[in-house]
Amino acid sequence: MDQEMKPARSLSSIAFRGGAFRRETRSVPAERAVAISVGGSTHAVMMASPADIEDLGVGLVLNERIVDRFEEIDAIEIVETEAGTDCQVRLVPERAETYVARRRQMTGPVGCGLCGVESLELAGRVLPEVTAGERVSPERLVRAMDEMSAEQKLSRLTRAVHAAAFHKREGSMVVLREDVGRHNALDKVAGHLARNGVDPASGFITITSRVSVELIQKAAVMGCGLIAAISAPTELAIAEAEAAKVTLVAVLRGEEFEIFTSPDRIEGAQEPLDADETLLA
Repeated sequence: MDQEMKPARSLSSIAFRGGAFRRETRSVPAERAVAISVGGSTHAVMMASPADIEDLGVGLVLNERIVDRFEEIDAIEIVETEAGTDCQVRLVPERAETYVARRRQMTGPVGCGLCGVESLELAGRVLPEVTAGERVSPERLVRAMDEMSAEQKLSRLTRAVHAAAFHKREGSMVVLREDVGRHNALDKVAGHLARNGVDPASGFITITSRVSVELIQKAAVMGCGLIAAISAPTELAIAEAEAAKVTLVAVLRGEEFEIFTSPDRIEGAQEPLDADETLLA
C-alpha cells in the first residue's frame, strides 16, 4: 500500500491549549471515493477508509440483497484509478440473470453524504476558493460550541442525532439544526440561511461530528470560510479545506482546539508559523 492509501497519516496542526497556540501533529484517517460496481455497472459510490474494500463490497451486496449467499459472488476485483477505488463484483451466471443493472434511487441516506453518486468522477468536485470570512477569536469559538451544545434538545432526548449551527462573529447563534445525518443537519442550516437572506460568509459553522470531505465541500459551496468541529477530520477533508481555503478547526472541546488549514481567520494563530510554512507540509 502506497503513502496515499495508508489508513492514517500524521499531519501538522496548530493547537490552542492553556491559552496559547503551539504546533502539534495528529494522526488523521484517510478517506477515499469507493465505487461498488455489480456486473459492470456502478451500484453506489461512497467515501470510505481505504482498507478492507473487498469486505465492503461483499457486505454491501449481501446487505442490499443483491445476493443471498456469498457463493453467488463469482469474483471481486479492486481497480485503483485517479478518481478513487472501484470494487468490481461479478456474480455467478444464474444470479447475474436476475440482477437488473440500474442506478439505485436513494432517499437521503444518513451514513454517507455521497451514496447514490453515479460515478467516481462525480464524487470529487472542483470547489470554489473561499476568500471571505472575518477573523474569530479563540474565545468566540469556545463560546459557540457551548451555545450549540445548550440548544441540542433532540440530542439530549435521543442521544442519536448530530447537530450543525451557524454563528456570527459577534452576538449569539443564528440557527441550529439537528438530524440523524450530519450532512443533513448542515444542509438544513444552509437552507435556513438561504431562506432568511443570511450570508454564510458573515459567520462560521460548528458541527458535532468528525469532519469528512462532504462537510468541507458543503461549507465551500455555501461560501462559509470557517468550520469548527467537536471531533477530528479525515486526511481528505484537510486537503479539500486547504484547496478551498476554508479554515478547518477540529477537536474543539472545552477551551482547546486544533487548526488544520487557513489559520489566518483565527485571531492569534499566525504567530507560531514561519512565513513559508504550510499545515500540510
